Amino acid sequence: MTDAFRHFHSIIVAEIEAMTRDGELPQGLDLARVGVEPPRDPAHGDLSTNAAMMLSKQAGMPPRAFAEKLAARLRQEADIVAAEVAGPGFLNLRLAAAFWQAQLVDILRARSHYGDSELGRGRRVNVEYVSANPTGPMHVGHGRGAVVGDALASLLEKIGFQVCREYYINDAGAQVDVLARSLHLRYREAHGEAIGEVPQGLYPGEYLKDTAWLLAKRDGIKWLGAPEAQWLPEFRAFAIANMMAMIRTDLKALGVEHEVITSEREIVGSGGIEKAIAALEKQGLIYVGTLEPPKGKLPDDWEARPQTLFRATQFGDDVDRPLKKSDGSWTYFAADIAYHFDKVQRGFDDMIDIWGADHGGYVKRMQAAVTALTQGKAALDVKLCQLVNLYDKGQPVRMSKRAGTFVTLREVVDEVGKDVFRFVMLTRRNDQALDFDFAKVVEQSKDNPVFYVQYAHARASSVMRHARDEYAAPELEPEALAKADLALLDDRDEIALIRLLAQWPRIVEGAAESHEPHRIAFYLQEVAAAFHALWNKGKDEARLRFIQSGAKEATLARLALVQSVAYVIASGLAVFGVTPVEEMRA
Repeated sequence: MTDAFRHFHSIIVAEIEAMTRDGELPQGLDLARVGVEPPRDPAHGDLSTNAAMMLSKQAGMPPRAFAEKLAARLRQEADIVAAEVAGPGFLNLRLAAAFWQAQLVDILRARSHYGDSELGRGRRVNVEYVSANPTGPMHVGHGRGAVVGDALASLLEKIGFQVCREYYINDAGAQVDVLARSLHLRYREAHGEAIGEVPQGLYPGEYLKDTAWLLAKRDGIKWLGAPEAQWLPEFRAFAIANMMAMIRTDLKALGVEHEVITSEREIVGSGGIEKAIAALEKQGLIYVGTLEPPKGKLPDDWEARPQTLFRATQFGDDVDRPLKKSDGSWTYFAADIAYHFDKVQRGFDDMIDIWGADHGGYVKRMQAAVTALTQGKAALDVKLCQLVNLYDKGQPVRMSKRAGTFVTLREVVDEVGKDVFRFVMLTRRNDQALDFDFAKVVEQSKDNPVFYVQYAHARASSVMRHARDEYAAPELEPEALAKADLALLDDRDEIALIRLLAQWPRIVEGAAESHEPHRIAFYLQEVAAAFHALWNKGKDEARLRFIQSGAKEATLARLALVQSVAYVIASGLAVFGVTPVEEMRA
């Protein structure tokens, strides 16, 4: 499989090395920052390299002079028809049409695996996402994190990483005791007691009624009148198990399944915090001290007191961080240190956490802890998912009877479908707020990116179905289409579409390495737009129609292009966990 950008990068590097051997350039040039990418303006050419800009200072010559010397050599390459110096020293290359036409052969042979690579081969990465507190149904924000994490995991797998998808259950904090008390209230209600208004501080959603009914069916009146110390552990365990079953069911409806589910309670109970803190103590990173008061207005409960602290400031954090509360119990941060230490002990040096927007202030301290625990050998990247604003025909939607205070993820997925939800969640950067309008995400218009991309795939599939009415099945197999006379694809818009398809391997690697799956959505919309434009052009220019009676060779060449479009779109949708449609229905 040929990645056009990597291919020409290697050619440019080889020419620079040849210039060094020939004495035109000094020895020891650092080529690490030499890049090849599409020019910002397609009118400037097919590829652009910054080689002269990056190396001229080392070479001791003006950038344009460097670029002219390199351009003279590159013009001798068979696939390069023009090498032009622009601006302060950028070098723009125009490639022969034959080079682009040949890219279709790679796509047709690889099919929907086009874009796969071995860049991450031999590396393991842990992607932890969702990790919603097991205290009730998930909301749409959890769904966004689920989709971002799942798509990122698929992207990393596509470039060869061994990926572990993980869910962390926060089942050891005070919130699960609140859940247990809320369940006890509903348990009493299930036995006929009038509970009145749900007290402030308990979970008000009606979802706990079903759980309470199951518990009442199992245990009868056993817990009525019993002291809290007796029923709390039982109710807590029962509630967590049922909430997690509900969460897993809702995630499955979204097409999300985790290979590993890790319990905070188990880590804490097995001495995980003590082990992690001991590892930090060995490095002299734990001490007892008094923190400076917070900037601005002091909280009412703030007091200067000696605390057990982690030297987070040594690793880029703003202040050192407490590990114990005033009652001597461990902080949430201490438990999270233990959890990430557990990941490290399982062999993960690459870790990615997908968190909600409200955890932004927590990022530096967690990254500091991972750096300290591994002495810089492990890396933690945290992706924050901003809020999702729900609308219906432009009107805000906020309430749900079942959840009590918010619309549940399952309600949204049941309304619009898994594929629509997943795609829409990836049409914005994760760190930008996203507006989700029930009416707009299902409308059939070019303004709806889900429809626009799926329509392109359906259109390509429709062309191939119609082709089967005129040609024998073996002639339409990808291997056969790869042998078509692709030189007949000579229209500038055909070449432009092929050039766009050939960017797919580079887009995949770039999105995976930067941990930005939304790039795939942007790219798929661009491919869809180019394909729809070519379709419409064919309505005006008969010679560009995909199927032409009496012009078999031209038809087979264009069918090779159409099938390639379908494969690339299907490849992108597979990363998203979205099923490509074969035909659109109103």
